[in-house]
Amino acid sequence: MNTANTNGTAKVRSRGLEVFYGEKQALFGVDLDIRSGEVTALIGPSGCGKSTFLRCINRMNDLVDGAKVNGSLTLDGDDIYHREVDVVQLRAKVGMVFQKPNPFPKSIYDNVAYGPRIHGMAADQAELDEIVMTSLEKAGLLGEVKDRLQESGTGLSGGQQQRLCIARAIAVEPEVILMDEPCSALDPIATAKVEELIDELRDNYTIVIVTHSMQQAARVSQRTAFFHLGKLIEMGDTEQIFTNPQQPLTQGYITGRFG
Repeated sequence: MNTANTNGTAKVRSRGLEVFYGEKQALFGVDLDIRSGEVTALIGPSGCGKSTFLRCINRMNDLVDGAKVNGSLTLDGDDIYHREVDVVQLRAKVGMVFQKPNPFPKSIYDNVAYGPRIHGMAADQAELDEIVMTSLEKAGLLGEVKDRLQESGTGLSGGQQQRLCIARAIAVEPEVILMDEPCSALDPIATAKVEELIDELRDNYTIVIVTHSMQQAARVSQRTAFFHLGKLIEMGDTEQIFTNPQQPLTQGYITGRFG
């Protein structure tokens, strides 16, 4: 039943991907291509495996006791799970924005500067300043915080905190940005700003977003993958998935018969 469209350039490709948490199997043989320079939405009911798939891409599942990953998962053709892969470098290349905004208890400036400092990306203070300002600008936040960069990032509103976390993610120049329900803790106005931002960011990044909101998936993504009970049921252009799904399960979820 897995349907993977392989047209276009696949930035991330999974074949036969399985994930186990101890004895419990969370993903079953997922074949999925994430195209470069697009927003791919992962939808499906709670516990269907979409966040598990997302966390495989930057090996966040490594942090879960008893987690085991089988099958193939590649980034630009390179095996993400190869034993010689430097996970720190992988996570710089594949940034993550979580459901609940999680700024560090540091200044706005230091939140964004944290990654570039660790990775030695700036030769001097002027270069670091440039990275911080550019990242805040790309995240649509610079205008709101430029006069308060030394204030704590935790003092911002929820929507601003989430955009700060996006600025922090893009400061290390990732190629892929993973977003795990990035708007679920935000009000409608903050959500609209983040969605607008996602649309702008796809010019420079490949974005994968897990969302429970089908309206959000329809608004921000070019491609949508529907998961159910750990299996990829259907993958296709977002408009096709929402207007003409090929699988009865997808149809049932889209029309609200379950989920």
